[in-house]
Amino acid sequence: MLGQRLESFAETKLGIRDHSTEIIQPRSFNRDHSTEIIQPTGEKMKLIRYRDSAGINRFASQTEDAIFEIEGSIFGDFTVTGRPADVQKKLAPIEPAAIYCIGLNYLFHAQEGGLPKPDYPILFMKAPSTVQNPGDPIEIPRHLKSEKVDYECELAVVIGKQCKNVSREKALDYVLGYTCGHDVSARDWQIQYGGSQWCKGKTFDTFCPLGPCLVTPDEIANPNDLKIKTILNGETMQDWNTNDMIFDVPGLIEFLSGSTTLMPGTVILTGTPHGVGLARKPPVYLKEGDSVTIEIEKIGSLTNPVIDEPMQ
Repeated sequence: MLGQRLESFAETKLGIRDHSTEIIQPRSFNRDHSTEIIQPTGEKMKLIRYRDSAGINRFASQTEDAIFEIEGSIFGDFTVTGRPADVQKKLAPIEPAAIYCIGLNYLFHAQEGGLPKPDYPILFMKAPSTVQNPGDPIEIPRHLKSEKVDYECELAVVIGKQCKNVSREKALDYVLGYTCGHDVSARDWQIQYGGSQWCKGKTFDTFCPLGPCLVTPDEIANPNDLKIKTILNGETMQDWNTNDMIFDVPGLIEFLSGSTTLMPGTVILTGTPHGVGLARKPPVYLKEGDSVTIEIEKIGSLTNPVIDEPMQ
């Protein structure tokens, strides 16, 4: 009976996919209401996080032509002021409360590794200290040396409201927005030296670039229909679509929130498509001097250079 109930949960709850008016004045928003989010210029909102000339980290809303200051909390009530933001440096769009990561969540990625399709989401975590800003370097570990650092483009989901035991039907109501994520992975520490756990190979400093912005759900009605790619030194290495996910975004939120509280600011990395460096013949790994870009439709591009870890 238990096995039947678990099977039913996986099939019906987790979303296992079958692979056969211009506004000029400032505007306030409340995250508990489903108000369409519109800029003072009439455009929908993309959120950025930045450091100003006083060294203070702030949030702003971004259009193609301007960036406006935000007052208040993006997790509660806030106002787009209409004042130009003093952007000196763009930062990762969120400081995560936690980073949940899903492994082998694209069908073709599982197949390229010769692995069966999982019955339930494969979960691991990254430390918040792995987060890196757009444009800042990914560091190849040199103290705990790695020679097999790999790229992985991922759709990152940011939770906006505390939630627990959420149904898949209401799961997207708890999403603050989406951004590009890069699950940088030291394959030697993940597979050979990690004691059968993935976390060590996934949680070195700088191993989770996020950005360039946070796109609100009013712009992305279906997160499981987005083109996603990795570009390494100008060459496309991964080029696929989030519709190949084995467990879709609502199913992942339902699964992760089961008997577990997800706090505002929780980031979910939803898995990577096929084309990773480990699976290539010969394998392709990141090295000092590389430049790697993650691109996701409707979100934008996240680019980071690669350097060797500075030895202190």
